[in-house]
Amino acid sequence: MDNDEALREALRLAVDPAGGVSVEALRELARDDDATDWDIATTAAHLGVNPHTLRYYERIGLVRVDRDGAGHRRYDAAAARRLVFLTRMRTSGMPISDLRRYVELVDDGQETVPERLDMLLEHRDTLRAQIAQLQLSLAATEYKISTYQEGPRP
Repeated sequence: MDNDEALREALRLAVDPAGGVSVEALRELARDDDATDWDIATTAAHLGVNPHTLRYYERIGLVRVDRDGAGHRRYDAAAARRLVFLTRMRTSGMPISDLRRYVELVDDGQETVPERLDMLLEHRDTLRAQIAQLQLSLAATEYKISTYQEGPRP
């Protein structure tokens, strides 16, 4: 493989990584299962977070959680959907302060949709810029790997 081919392959791998985003992962963002009634351990496992994270999100007002007769948290479908969104936004680097503002706006009703949209558009622009930089870094890494796999050059 010559240098140009190696660069093209490195860029392809950076832009179209193996695995990608699954349709199932995207479905979880819009999950509408009214039968959801999970305890904190099940919810944490489903979201891939620590139960302490869920307690923290509740304590700072990002999510409201009902309790059963014994006082244990019970996460319904609406709470699970909100937590999926919150955990994805945190993973993407959105600060807690922005998440708090976003949740306030959601709780304030439909008239806040334009402001929520502005927040998400700005976050999307930030993510796209970060992804572009990460793709370039990945392409450089892929290129260097391919040069090492070809063996030493004289």
